Amino acid sequence: MKALVLAGGSGTRLRPITHTSAKQLVPVANKPVLYYGLESIAAAGITEVGVIVGATAPEIRAAVGDGSRFGLRVTYIPQEAPLGLAHAVLIARDWLGDDDFVMYLGDNFIIGGITPLVEEFRSRRPDARILLTRVSDPTAFGVVELDADGRVVALEEKPRYPKSDLALVGVYLFTPAVHAAVRAITPSARGELEITDALQWLVDSGHDVRCTRITGYWKDTGNVADMLEVNRSVLETAETRVEGTVDAESELVGPVVVGPGARIVRSRIMGPAAIGAGATVVGSVIGPYTSIAEDCRVVDSEIEYSIVLQGARIDGVGRIEASLIGREATVTPAPATPAAHRLLLGDHSKVQIRA
Repeated sequence: MKALVLAGGSGTRLRPITHTSAKQLVPVANKPVLYYGLESIAAAGITEVGVIVGATAPEIRAAVGDGSRFGLRVTYIPQEAPLGLAHAVLIARDWLGDDDFVMYLGDNFIIGGITPLVEEFRSRRPDARILLTRVSDPTAFGVVELDADGRVVALEEKPRYPKSDLALVGVYLFTPAVHAAVRAITPSARGELEITDALQWLVDSGHDVRCTRITGYWKDTGNVADMLEVNRSVLETAETRVEGTVDAESELVGPVVVGPGARIVRSRIMGPAAIGAGATVVGSVIGPYTSIAEDCRVVDSEIEYSIVLQGARIDGVGRIEASLIGREATVTPAPATPAAHRLLLGDHSKVQIRA
């Protein structure tokens, strides 16, 4: 069995962070979200992985390499544009051959991994198995309609009028039967080859398409709110580990990870929280549910329920919460009582200004 991991896409909902970084590499608890998926695949006993890459291919290649750090053998498969999940299967046909495979969206996160799902698929081997979960806004997802016996009868991508609240989770398991399906469908109104259309073709053709409802934790980390929520969930599983230095005037409360070379000076770190390697925290309160990445510097500030990326500098700004702060960003106090606001903002930026 192989794995097909989708790591293309532009990550528009995470702009401006994804103007300069692949969305799959935004860190959760100081580890790229893509790594969690690769680790889950390896834990399920799968070693051959094809990674679909797009415009951010150099970044993904640099981060994942040949896959050996995860116990995997990685092959990169270029996709000229994000033309749909079924298109990814189509262009990976030669590499997939006649093997069964799991397709895993690289920006999705499932606590507990996929090992039980893979084992069940191997033992029963339906033509396809999909994962479903109830969501509050089905219009943002692929939606599945089941009959009274729980069998899949209809699927629709981001419907305007959803027929159920059951959404597709970004993990799919297939036999080679799916290759006929992706060749048979045509692009949707969005100009993409939709995996929901391929699955509908399998259903209509009498193939065995089964579903599993997951009750555990799953998130599509495509927006800031979900990134922060996943960060919270991962940090809740952390155990205290101190590899840096914590001075006598500082206090660690609850589970806190302090990376190698990190320095905590006259500060209070409230777990669950993670301080990355080489970071410096001085005169500050961090956490709970906050990850500070490597080489950051936080001085005279308070940060809660946030993600701070590599090399950021935060100095004297009071309290920050529910924030995602990008690499090498600098956050400092504004001049007292400005007569006007002076802004230099990149495309798609969002700014809130107190009147």
